[in-house]
Amino acid sequence: MKGYIHLIVAIFFEVFGTTMMKVSNGFTNLLPTISFIFGFGLAFYFLSLSLKTITLSFAYAIWSGVGTALTAIIGIILWEEPFSCLTGIGLFAIIGGVMLLNMTPTEQRHEASV
Repeated sequence: MKGYIHLIVAIFFEVFGTTMMKVSNGFTNLLPTISFIFGFGLAFYFLSLSLKTITLSFAYAIWSGVGTALTAIIGIILWEEPFSCLTGIGLFAIIGGVMLLNMTPTEQRHEASV
């Protein structure tokens, strides 16, 4: 359970870091640039903690997939980035892929990490 909490925190900081990268305007704004470094530093730290109990392939797929989907949603909401039918299908494909990964029996995931 602790590994999954670390993974959720890692996803949060990855999305935060990516958002700060956008706000930094090409690393020309100091505070968002520092926040970007802080966010990604903590994202990788918590991802590494999650890998103590979760397999690499599973954790990284969840981290990158959910992070990508959340970042796309933030871009659509905050910066009014274009949203089309294809964008929606892509987001559902990412979420569907994460759900399929979660359907792997827990025993198999833990056996792979031992």
